[in-house]
Amino acid sequence: MTDSKVRQRRPQGEAEPPSAKEAVRAGTKEAVHASSRADADDRYSPWLDVLRVLTFLLLASCGLSYVISGGESWAWGVTPRLGFLQPDWWRAKMAWPVYMTLHELSAYDGRDPDKPLYLGINGTIYDVSNGRHMYGPGASYHAFAGHDSARAFVTTCIEQDNNPDLRGVEQMFLPLDDQDTDAYWSAAEMAKLRADELEAAKERAYLALKNWADFFANSNKYHRVGYVKMDEGWLEKQPVKELCAKAQKGRTKRQTQR
Repeated sequence: MTDSKVRQRRPQGEAEPPSAKEAVRAGTKEAVHASSRADADDRYSPWLDVLRVLTFLLLASCGLSYVISGGESWAWGVTPRLGFLQPDWWRAKMAWPVYMTLHELSAYDGRDPDKPLYLGINGTIYDVSNGRHMYGPGASYHAFAGHDSARAFVTTCIEQDNNPDLRGVEQMFLPLDDQDTDAYWSAAEMAKLRADELEAAKERAYLALKNWADFFANSNKYHRVGYVKMDEGWLEKQPVKELCAKAQKGRTKRQTQR
């Protein structure tokens, strides 16, 4: 074997030196990693850590207040104006929906300070605890509390009509018969006129109730907790109620429109 063909043996275990192409490739990767680290350092903001710490302290404070107050307050006894910051709001949401009979609903009329204040309208129950100055004991609209007062929301006879029976409420929107005025129409004309008047009166009664139902449904102050549970055929077992004096007094005579 000639000297030109003799190759120097590499010691055993020694790595083969990288080729020129591999060296360039390795250098490029290191440059990319260094650039990425530099970009990460540039994007770092200490305010993110501050926000994390403040969030942790807030949650810890709320949790500690809840434990110490026995589940009565998230805010160390301070009553927040926003409902979702109150424990009762969350309890109601987690328990939703609840179903109550009218008798069970009556226990939430505000007389028991340990219970929320509920009212019902057309079968839906709302927590109106944030409006104790209006619906609590001694307040102007306390008669609504602990009842489904759908009828009273239409007739405005708060004391007499705080019940869910809506039969006959459309009468408050019907004109009174008057012999002299009604003589202008024939019997057939009068029959059609009365049918049209009844249809219009039912629509007005529906809209009057819907106005209040929408008010509670869309309120940020009061929230829905459930529904009134009625026995089957309960309405037919009740006598039809007469129109309250206030609603009856608001009716006027039919006007001639010929």
